[in-house]
Amino acid sequence: MKTIAIAGTFDSKGAEFLYVKGLVEELGLKTCMIHTGVFAPAFAVDVSNKEVAAAAGYDIDAIVARKDRATATEALSKGMEILVPKLYAEGKFDGIISFGGSGGTSLATPAMRALPIGVPKVMVSTMASGNVSQYVGTSDIIMMPSIVDVAGLNKISKTIFRNAVLAIAGMVGLKDKLKPETAEAKPLVAATMFGVTTPCIDQAKAYLEERGYEVLVFHATGTGGKTMEALIDAGFFSGVLDLTTTEWCDEVVGGVLAAGPTRCEAAIRNKVPQVVSVGACDMVNFGPWDTVPKEFTQRNLYKHNPTVTLMRTSVPENTEIGKRMAEKWNQAAVDMEVLLPLKGVSMIDADGQPFDGPEERAALFAAVKNGIANPHVKIVEMDNHINDKVFAETAAQKLIDLMKK
Repeated sequence: MKTIAIAGTFDSKGAEFLYVKGLVEELGLKTCMIHTGVFAPAFAVDVSNKEVAAAAGYDIDAIVARKDRATATEALSKGMEILVPKLYAEGKFDGIISFGGSGGTSLATPAMRALPIGVPKVMVSTMASGNVSQYVGTSDIIMMPSIVDVAGLNKISKTIFRNAVLAIAGMVGLKDKLKPETAEAKPLVAATMFGVTTPCIDQAKAYLEERGYEVLVFHATGTGGKTMEALIDAGFFSGVLDLTTTEWCDEVVGGVLAAGPTRCEAAIRNKVPQVVSVGACDMVNFGPWDTVPKEFTQRNLYKHNPTVTLMRTSVPENTEIGKRMAEKWNQAAVDMEVLLPLKGVSMIDADGQPFDGPEERAALFAAVKNGIANPHVKIVEMDNHINDKVFAETAAQKLIDLMKK
């Protein structure tokens, strides 16, 4: 019999979670009740808040005695992140569900993020209709809007609770009814793409797939880069074709699609063969036209679509972007290659296009070349545009050569 872990603040929402427990059991599934509340729960549980806090080295009773609610919440969040993956590894549950507001969501989602991809995870939250990146991160958590507050049983909340339970029950209970995947396992390759580098990646992807590789493409929108890095750390990939490193533009200049200062570290850290480039490093991303910061309104702007405005990177900005990437690549402990497309780094950085910038490209390329002082890193300058077929297929073949080594 499959087991659903139900995590939540059973001290403040006991009736609601008992209702959910009853629904799960009505479907013929077992439950594992994990208490994340600060005070004593309203009913018997399988995992107490004392056990949760202790997993992170805290004594919840001592914290409660001090009436230090902030520390208690921190202890429970950290404890969940440590304990829940251990419980899953021990076979204590097959999927996990939780319900909460901002506090309950912050308690449960760190634990969900720590579970392997593919483990069913459902978070019903009052925060689900907004920006949920801080809760989901690079995981596969399903966020479901609660519509009304999760405190209280009423016509709306019961409907949402039932749908959420049916969702997690379906993922867990019906999983074994699907035929197992019989396709031959192929080496996985990660590739990064942006709209303006799509032709390059499409051609490289086709080239790799014809030669027996499976390519997973990540949209370099901040979250895409973070997700790829997390999956590299998890050991999914035999090679990385990181040709679109545009997230560094947003990180350096202050755009809206940054992937953080650790971008480009995972493949090096895990010694995964990689071929990289500077795709779409001609642009910083902002939202709609009227959201562009005032200090940039006189710059070379391009309305990509109604919700995305692009800004051409300048010579000083490109120098810093190239320097930052070179610092990362310079740490390589295994052979890798950096390909520089001399005729343009994106669809709109080309002869006659809005972001065509020979001086800006030259600054970017010079910063990369001047920053690399590592014999493992080979720099290849190609007299091509990044979207040229020869550039894409050369990059793909070079990655194949590195993987075979």
